[in-house]
Amino acid sequence: MGIFSRFSDIVNSNINSLLDKAEDPEKMVRLIIQEMEDTLVEVRSSSAKTIAEKKELQRVVSRLQDEVNDWQAKAELALSKDREDLARSALIERQKAEDQAQSVANDMANLEEHISKLQDEVSQLQEKLADAKARQKSMLMRRSTVESRLEVKKTLDSNRINDAMYKFERYEQKIDSLEAQVESYDLGKKSLKDEFAELAAQDKIDNELAALKAKVTQKTTKGDA
Repeated sequence: MGIFSRFSDIVNSNINSLLDKAEDPEKMVRLIIQEMEDTLVEVRSSSAKTIAEKKELQRVVSRLQDEVNDWQAKAELALSKDREDLARSALIERQKAEDQAQSVANDMANLEEHISKLQDEVSQLQEKLADAKARQKSMLMRRSTVESRLEVKKTLDSNRINDAMYKFERYEQKIDSLEAQVESYDLGKKSLKDEFAELAAQDKIDNELAALKAKVTQKTTKGDA
């Protein structure tokens, strides 16, 4: 037993309502799509047979109309030969053919109405099928995205990340320690560049000291005067 028991059930169904009630909406969508596709195959097969029946009825109506015309011609021929009895019989046969043709035409009209309604329902079913497939695609994309996010969350929340970061910090501390040892060997050692810099600084201080002495001597001399 499928989700739907009849073709009209599918056409009149509310997919949103079905999904709201489903424990597993994704599974329900798959079943709905399968049911719709199977129904479309059956309906198209049935439609092909119905259309074939309509064409057969059209041929029957055409043949009966030919009979009507033929009996009409025979009735006219009989009258032209003064055979009223034959003309009457021909008209009776013509009437039978007309009645049959009308009956078949009525059947064909009913069949055409059935085919028209069936085409409308098939169009509705195709729209629902397209909607179901779109929902299925959306669900699959959302599931894939959520699963990816879940994996990322699990990774971020796992102790492996914290352990790795801790190891990085320990390694950096070791490198800092090695760099400090290297720098300690250079403590107290002056490079040639450092010595020249000290000489330049010493000359600057000597010049400033000499200028300051001259200034002080100048003030003292003025005070004595």
